[in-house]
Amino acid sequence: MAHALRLAERGLFTTQPNPRVGCVIAHGDDVVGTGFHQRAGEPHAEVFALREAGGSARGATAYVTLEPCAHHGRTPPCAEALVAAGVRRVVIASEDPFPQVNGRGIDRLRAAGIMVETSLQRETARELNAGFFSRIERGRPFVRVKLAMSLDGRTALANGESKWITGEAARADVQRWRARSSAILTGSGTVLADDPRLTVRLGDDEEFSPPLRVVLDRQLRTPPGSHVLDGSTPTLVLHGAAASCADGRFARVERMAVAARGDMIDLHAVLGLLAGRGCNEVHVEAGPTLCGALFAAGLVDELLLYVAPILLGDRARPLLQLPALTDMAQRWQLTLRQQQLLGADWRLQLRPA
Repeated sequence: MAHALRLAERGLFTTQPNPRVGCVIAHGDDVVGTGFHQRAGEPHAEVFALREAGGSARGATAYVTLEPCAHHGRTPPCAEALVAAGVRRVVIASEDPFPQVNGRGIDRLRAAGIMVETSLQRETARELNAGFFSRIERGRPFVRVKLAMSLDGRTALANGESKWITGEAARADVQRWRARSSAILTGSGTVLADDPRLTVRLGDDEEFSPPLRVVLDRQLRTPPGSHVLDGSTPTLVLHGAAASCADGRFARVERMAVAARGDMIDLHAVLGLLAGRGCNEVHVEAGPTLCGALFAAGLVDELLLYVAPILLGDRARPLLQLPALTDMAQRWQLTLRQQQLLGADWRLQLRPA
């Protein structure tokens, strides 16, 4: 199963909106077939593994990181393929909550007399597809906020200058987190201050599915000529119902009105909309107002915090704008999952406790 999970990781940048899945077919310790899901619309992991195994699949055990599908979608059902190949036993890391599967794959295998075992390395398998499980089970994507700060908790100078707080190694690491995401979300304030491209820049030999760029722009303030309006990659601008624009600056992007909550776009509505478009993981690169609002609304699932060994002083801009606390019991408690040194900078991977 560990081998199957490593195979599944090879689809980290390319399977959207599908989950990352790996499969290993073996007789005892003798592996006869391996495969992983590479791209949406193409064969699933089990199909590649069965092709490699050929007749050796008969009587073998298949280790699969996610319950085999049992329905006809863009590809035939994998449960039927396993039955036809004559495997004796199927070990599954995690059940698939997708409504058209959700136990049906397991039922089909057992109905054919195949032994089925579940929950082997289940948490690892779910972690690999945290966004997929979030979208199906909670109706919203997994939200990951990326922030970079100085040792004194500042993200930019008072005048807004922030290039560059961190070094090249940390910035390259961010590209890989972008690449695994379904969407990159920012606010109009960040567009006005930094004019970001919000694209993925990896090595020439690394394949990825370009994430959707999403700009929250309640009043349609994004100026003409902004990089996010260049049409180089799919882009969605979400605005308030009353906002309008007579010029053609948004001609090369998609624009849609979203409900407001007070003087901000309704963030719950935004995430529901993105889930409906098949977004599993949303990567947020924004300023303290939007990031703080996501935290305050309880919508942040993970924080990627890059900490640089510099000081910017107390007049520099803060990390987050959060509601004032009246006692320590109200503090936002985070759990550190991982820390990694990248050049001179630290990346902290944190989740709300």
